[in-house]
This record gives sequence, C-alpha cells and structure tokens, in this order.
Amino acid sequence: MQSWQNTPQTVEGLNALVLSYDPKANPKDIPRAYEFARAAHDGQKRASGEPYIVHPLAAAYNLAEMHLPAPIVMAGLMHDVPEDTTRTLDDIKNEFGEDVAEMVAGITKLGKIKYRGMERYIENLRKMFLTMAADVRVVFIKFADRLHNLETLDNIPPKKQYRIALESLEIFAPIANRLGMGEMKGRLEDAAFRYVYPKEYEWVKELSKTGREGKQEYLDRVMDKTAKLLSEAGLRNGKVQGRAKHLYSLYRKLLRNERNIARIYDLIAVRVIVDSVADCYAALGIIHGTWTPLKGRIKDYIAQPKPNGYRSLHTTVFCEDGEIVEFQIRTPEMHALNEYGIAAHWAYDEHGKSAAGAAQNHPPEWVFELAEIQKEVEDKKTYLQSLEELKIDIFRDRIFVFTPQGDVIDLPEESTAVDFAYAIHTDIGNTCTAAKVNEEVAPLDRILRNGDMVEILVDKSRKGPNPDWANFVKTRQAKSKIKQYAKTNLRSWIKGILPV
Repeated sequence: MQSWQNTPQTVEGLNALVLSYDPKANPKDIPRAYEFARAAHDGQKRASGEPYIVHPLAAAYNLAEMHLPAPIVMAGLMHDVPEDTTRTLDDIKNEFGEDVAEMVAGITKLGKIKYRGMERYIENLRKMFLTMAADVRVVFIKFADRLHNLETLDNIPPKKQYRIALESLEIFAPIANRLGMGEMKGRLEDAAFRYVYPKEYEWVKELSKTGREGKQEYLDRVMDKTAKLLSEAGLRNGKVQGRAKHLYSLYRKLLRNERNIARIYDLIAVRVIVDSVADCYAALGIIHGTWTPLKGRIKDYIAQPKPNGYRSLHTTVFCEDGEIVEFQIRTPEMHALNEYGIAAHWAYDEHGKSAAGAAQNHPPEWVFELAEIQKEVEDKKTYLQSLEELKIDIFRDRIFVFTPQGDVIDLPEESTAVDFAYAIHTDIGNTCTAAKVNEEVAPLDRILRNGDMVEILVDKSRKGPNPDWANFVKTRQAKSKIKQYAKTNLRSWIKGILPV
C-alpha cells in the first residue's frame, strides 16, 4: 500500500488519487463533500490544535488508499458531521443522496456509545457486528477513522490513549484480519502497539531496525536477480518487491520463538507478483531451481487458502551467500485481496473496473452469525460469560482441517478433535469416542494443525458427551453443546428422584 502519511494531505491530492483508480467518478464530488465537511466543522479544533477537518481528510485518504469508490470516500469525509456539528443527516441526504447518507448514519450510530469499562467494550462489539451485517462499508470507514485517531493519540490523556489502543488491538485489528484486510490489520496493530505495550514496542522496533541494517543492498541484489530470472523464463510482467514485517506481527512471532530473531525468516520478504496462477507455480519452480528451499517451509495458500481468503505461495530458501530469504508469490488479484480483503470487492482497478463481482459484495457468513448472537444474548451477564468464547471463535487465527471425504472445516487455532466433531454435527460431537488424525489414532483432546485430515470415531450407543470435555474444547459451539447436555441430564436426574 502506498503511504500518504509523510506528504501533506489536500483535497486536491485526495481527488486526484480517487480519479486515478476510478476515472468514471464525478471530479466535483470529492471537493463538494470536503467543502461541506469543512464548513460544518468550521472553528472546531482537534486536541493537537489543528483544524478538525484534518481528521476526516486523513480518514478519507485511508479509504482512497484501498481504492474504494468515491461514495465511500465521501462518507469518510463527512463521517463526524451529524454527531459533532449542526448539519444533519437530512442535509447530507439532500446534498449527496441516500446511499452516502446511510453510510454516514451507520458510522454515527457506531460512535454513540456512552458506557464505560466492560459495558462500553461489550456495546462496541455488539454494534460492530450488527453494523457489519447491515452494511460492511461502514466498518471500512470506522477502520479508516480509528487508524488516524491511533496515529494522532499523543495529545490525549494516557488512560484514554491506552483504552483506545487496547480496543483497537482486541476488536478492530482482529475484525480486519477476519475480513482479510491484511494491510489495515497491520497498520492498526502497529499504531496501537506502542501505547498498549510501550517497552515491548521499543524493544521490537530496535530489534527490527538492527535485523534490517545492511540488508537493503543485499535484498536489492536478490530482487534484481529474481526479476532477471523471471524475465529470462518468459514471465515478463512479473513484479518483484520487498516487504518489511509489521512490528506487532514480528512481536507475536518472537514470543512464539523464545524471543530469538534468528528464527524469524520473514523479517524482510520478497514479494513476486505474476500474471496468473500457472505463472505463480512457474515462478516457484524458477526460485527453487536457483536456490535451495528449506524443508517444511513451502506453503501453498493458493490450493488451500487461509480461512480469511488469503492466497499466495510461500517458500523460504537459502539465498545468495547462504542468507535465508522468504518469497511470497501471487497474482495481482490475490495481492489486492490479501491487502484489502473484503474491501477489494468494492475496489477499482486502474481501468476503472470493479475488481470483483457484485455477487461477492456482501459480508461472509460468519458476520451474520455474529449479528444473530448479538440479538440472542440480551442480558449483560450472559454476554460477559460468552465474550471470551466469542473472541476465540471469531478473532483467533484460523486453521483449515479436512474430513476424509475432502470437506474443509474452518476452526480457530488450538481447536481439538472434539471441536472438529461438533463443527460437523452435534450428534457426531455427542457420540464421539476417539479420532484419527492423518490416519493415526489420537486422543480427543489432540490439538489440530492446519491441513490435518481428521476422522471421528463414534459409538452410537453413547448417551452424550463427557462433561470434562468442556475443559479443553475451544469453540463456542462445542462448549455450549456440552454444557447444554449436562444441564438436560441434571434436570432429568432431579426429575427422576423427586416424588410424583
């Protein structure tokens, strides 16, 4: 993603950016929306002392960087108008039409949260999920708004800094991840990281800087050689780029690797973008024909995409002078989807055509499931009890596990064979007795890995699940079914001992 953060942001620059990817947009729309917002916010200042219009303009730039259509960018420019000024939603509707006004209305509803502490946290989650189901475009605007707020937190009190940053790490970034918006997730995490874990942030920042020092010249050599190899093999449209790892992502990886940066092979990765899927595999062959791949480090996310839709080939090789380098190989369409996720379905390419079919312009099924949960769980106590399970189900990194028939089951990381059984069917979960993982018998509490093939063994005469399973299952579905059966059993037992 091109960064506009270090260049002055102007409405002229924003309009030029939008017209560069959406040439059919009316060149007067963005300036009109900007002028409307500027006049509405006239006299208002941010905590930094800057004119307030600086914030909606920055949020609109964040949206334009994702190549989103002009109406979404316009809504971004006006997202704070109804809540913070005397201009109303009706004024926006009369001036810019119903669609833009509805997006602004959605973002206004998200902003009106008066609770504190855990109640605020719960209400934020609830509103985010319901809003996503109603119009996921509103969430893009919220991400853009939140990102600029995070990047300008220095002028507010430390307690408020921490609350906003923590909420961003725990709610906004994971939602961006589930929506496949990798670049937005990374930017939200990095901006929040320094306020939530300041010491760790400084440590990782320094470690990253040290790890990259002196590597740029080497990386340039590797990229030049890769581009030459691709061209000589007939892949003349291939693009070769360097990609530095986001700091928070690096921090999490360091924690998993005993804080040893020598174990992190993708600190700087080389990204190869080629025309077609066939070219992706051809490029992989060219790279492996030149450099020796590390065993176990070849990942085919094209044949088996990640649950959030991420597709790419990954390989780590012993490169020039014995240095270890990771390559990520993908098509331009994969790259757009990996960077912008579901937002790419609204994005436009350089020819002004939609980057994905209109049929895909709706949220994934899990968004509607979340919205239903919000409606079902009314009281705060019950919601609090299910909150951690909900966060694990929705926000933890996901894995794909296969049935013997080749069906794909999407589960949160660290799920067990019992979670897998309940994901197939409640009866399978209730009557399971053992599992085979990759054709080897395994206990039911076996933690599954991405790509495992799992077969569940059942005993139809079994009356129900073991209540102890609730101690190791990870998914909300498995936990609730086990507890539900235990309660039913208890009621039957009490009924059996009471006199008639």
